[in-house]
Amino acid sequence: MTEPPYLRIAAEIRRRIVIGELREGDKVPSTRGIIAEWGVAMATATKVLATLKRDGLVIAKPGAGTVVAGRARTAVPRTEAELSRDRVVKAAIRIADAEGIRALSMRRIASGLGVATMALYRHVTAKEELILEMADMALGEIRFPPEPPPGWRVQLELMARAQWALFRRHPWLAQALSITRPQPLANLLRHADWATRALDGHGLPASTIMYAHITIFNHVRGIALSFESEAESESGTAVSADAWLAVHEPILRDLVAGGRFPNFADVASRAPFDYDLDTLFEFGLQRLLDGFSVLLAKAS
Repeated sequence: MTEPPYLRIAAEIRRRIVIGELREGDKVPSTRGIIAEWGVAMATATKVLATLKRDGLVIAKPGAGTVVAGRARTAVPRTEAELSRDRVVKAAIRIADAEGIRALSMRRIASGLGVATMALYRHVTAKEELILEMADMALGEIRFPPEPPPGWRVQLELMARAQWALFRRHPWLAQALSITRPQPLANLLRHADWATRALDGHGLPASTIMYAHITIFNHVRGIALSFESEAESESGTAVSADAWLAVHEPILRDLVAGGRFPNFADVASRAPFDYDLDTLFEFGLQRLLDGFSVLLAKAS
């Protein structure tokens, strides 16, 4: 959810005050000035000044308009003075872990930290930037050993299982990362570096190594995309996955019993099937690595 324009504009004016560009007694942009500079409506401009007044940064001075209040540069609450980029990102991760990425907003983070919303803009410029910082910090939780274990397969298994555990800890993370538009994150590149090192030196073309790395990562991420939606579903409906299956399984049985899907019905009837995401992840990982073994055998 994008922050309201009035908060972004208030944050910019606050920045000008904090760095001394606007000093005590200086006029701040009027409502008309805000409209002209940022292209917003009168109502938005009015809310900007109201926000700055509420935080004690500006005052209305008869005959002069709205000016910077006395000692406005030092009017930052202690909690805001102690604020840092690191604290903001960690607070955002805690909220996303507990409530989901949809619940994340600059206002929600500020509330949790006990600061004004616009104080966050001194450390992050937008929610989109913040989510990238969150993803990078989360990915950094994985510490690869300085010396990789012997064998390319063991190295890739170590990486994939560490990623799977990471996505389980942070259900929002899979949605924050993109395969079509890879984000330039240092800790994401650490994963790429580990995977490409594991596969390099075995005679594979560089393009094959890159596709293999992306294929494994997308296998892990693809299944992990279910974590966030499942958490949101249970939170919103108070229905567990088992309870949901109990309601819908009879419907599935009726569809299968109709005879339209004989092959599926035959396989499903041979033994009970316990659908489990951890099992699905491990099954897919091993089949991918089996395929890589064929590639490596051909290349050697």
